Amino acid sequence: MMRDRLAEAIQLREEGRAKQDKAILKEARSLLLELAAAFPDDAEIIFQTGVAHDNSGLGSQAIPYYARALEIGLSGPDLERCLLGLGSTYRYLGYYQQAEETLRRGVKEFPDNRAIQVLHAMSLYNTQSYKEAMEIVLTNLMETTTDEKLQYFKRGLMYYATHLDETSN
Repeated sequence: MMRDRLAEAIQLREEGRAKQDKAILKEARSLLLELAAAFPDDAEIIFQTGVAHDNSGLGSQAIPYYARALEIGLSGPDLERCLLGLGSTYRYLGYYQQAEETLRRGVKEFPDNRAIQVLHAMSLYNTQSYKEAMEIVLTNLMETTTDEKLQYFKRGLMYYATHLDETSN
């Protein structure tokens, strides 16, 4: 029963997000808030409640749910999405240090997630760690681009991604 209601709430949230429909998102949030009140130690429910708030443009209200889900012990793909969502929300709201710490954890635990890497680079920019931010962005660009002109210079660009201050002098 509880899992059915959770599945219904997730489906509503996804539909509301896809359609950018505030009424559907509000309905999903209401259902998730009921579930969160009834099952305060269920990491998945708490996480999904955070996502519903985030999808509704209520990032500051999403943060406590994300943080609680991590505290309870969220794992797997939900953990990956939670670290991305929480880090992104912290950054968006100007909590740059918390964003950097959260996204650094995300990169460590999910090294293949390029979205987390790029958001981490953005948080590094916000904390004035420009060199590390550029290294991450350049590396991701060069590892994913099919642009012929960039590919032609790939070896050099990859080298300089980690040697930004190096000159011939």
